[in-house]
Amino acid sequence: MPRTARKARVLLLSSPPPPPSPPVMLRRGGVVLLLVVVVLGLLAARCDGKKVSSFVGTYGVNYGRIADNLPPPTEVVKLLRMARIKNVKIYDADHTVLDAFRGSGLNLVIAVTNGEVKDIAASPAKAMDWLNENVQPYYPSTRIVGITVGNEVLGGADAGLAEALIGAVVNIHDALKMLGLATKIELTTPHSEAVFANSYPPSACVFRDDLMVYLKPLLDFFSKTGAPFYVNAYPFLAYMSDPAHIDVNYALFKPNAGIYDAKTRLRYDNMFEAQVDAAYFALEAAGYPEMEVRVAETGWASAGDATEAGADPANARAYNFNLRKRLFLRKGTPYRPGRVAKAYIFALFNENLKPGPTTERHYGLFKPDGSVSIDLGFKGLVPSSSLPSSSIISFKRARERGWMALVQYSATLLSYKTEKADAKR
Repeated sequence: MPRTARKARVLLLSSPPPPPSPPVMLRRGGVVLLLVVVVLGLLAARCDGKKVSSFVGTYGVNYGRIADNLPPPTEVVKLLRMARIKNVKIYDADHTVLDAFRGSGLNLVIAVTNGEVKDIAASPAKAMDWLNENVQPYYPSTRIVGITVGNEVLGGADAGLAEALIGAVVNIHDALKMLGLATKIELTTPHSEAVFANSYPPSACVFRDDLMVYLKPLLDFFSKTGAPFYVNAYPFLAYMSDPAHIDVNYALFKPNAGIYDAKTRLRYDNMFEAQVDAAYFALEAAGYPEMEVRVAETGWASAGDATEAGADPANARAYNFNLRKRLFLRKGTPYRPGRVAKAYIFALFNENLKPGPTTERHYGLFKPDGSVSIDLGFKGLVPSSSLPSSSIISFKRARERGWMALVQYSATLLSYKTEKADAKR
């Protein structure tokens, strides 16, 4: 796992040591063997202490599977390779997925589900059983680089689950350590925006007082292991909650007036960076200024109910296209310019069995048949039309509405083709 804390470098300023004395023949083979064992042990310890990278580059995707019509995981691996997406996060430890990812070279983050947290918190043996069942048979041929414990636990209605979270994290970590995997597999837990008391302007963001009893031990623990703070950041949800007062262009990375944070004198021209920096400010206020922030989920729905403002194909494409372009710049945020922003997109597929409003089932970059849902220049498992279906529908409607609507349609089509050409550069 990449560590964000600065690595200490020790400079030896003393004078050079005297030259070694002539070698002395060791007459007893046992002494030689002991020296060999010691040296090998030191080398092994040194290698074990080196953390692997849990996130390659800046762009990843959440592979949710609450659906009954998705391609098999073996086909999903092909799709991910075609799209050149190397970082993948799932919400459980499904064995068909773990098998499919064997030898793929793709980074995979698996999860202890919310339903498993309490049992694992109550018993270190349960934690070891979980790893023996879901990690040991697959690692390292399946490149498991991380484990998330629960998802959006804090801020929810289950106080017992919140109380159990730190215990589950500690027990999984201790079990990983016993298996020699604590430095090879990153351990963390993703949070929703509900953990913050406020987030506007970014410099005013702090954690909720009532959650600090759960957050402080977690943050203390992760600050020692070097794990990042994972947050689910959705400009779409913020815009949808208050479209009358939030400029949709600010949420979509399009030209806009932006916001000015008077305390820091920083200007934000997009909400994504403001949300990430808000998390940095909350961590700093809580006493963890060196902790990295990564985005565990972010996305924009391509369809929604009439009450769900902004949920349409054009906005979904604009957000995902512009976010991807922003992440590929490999730069930080206004408040943390030296920390490269990294994010997992939600989600790989539209998931037809997700409960809730229509938006919940329309975040996917791909349709269940493997064709492209939101055109970002990716190739699908099956061919897609050169234009999104929404454009064809728009043309039919424009023709029915007269010449002015056709002019507007043509302008939209030209913009689409220009952006698509940019994506291929």
